[in-house]
Amino acid sequence: MMTVKGPYVFDPAVHNGHREMDIGMTFLFGGFDQQFYDAYNEIYPLEKDWNKRLHLTQLYPLLVHAILFDGSYVARVIQTLQKYS
Repeated sequence: MMTVKGPYVFDPAVHNGHREMDIGMTFLFGGFDQQFYDAYNEIYPLEKDWNKRLHLTQLYPLLVHAILFDGSYVARVIQTLQKYS
């Protein structure tokens, strides 16, 4: 949305969950460039070993996609579960 002060972005899927879930979502479909993650960590560093939990943060959205779209998402859910079993 454009305003007098400039552009604003509204997130239609805002939630009040753990921020690692948001980071997980950024990686789910390819991720952003490294500059984004470097800037994020400079301002608000992620907790130790966050990347070890990355696939776990993606499990819920993968399950939703598996239900809605089937296909390769089912395989990704199985792969994710195997990592934590």
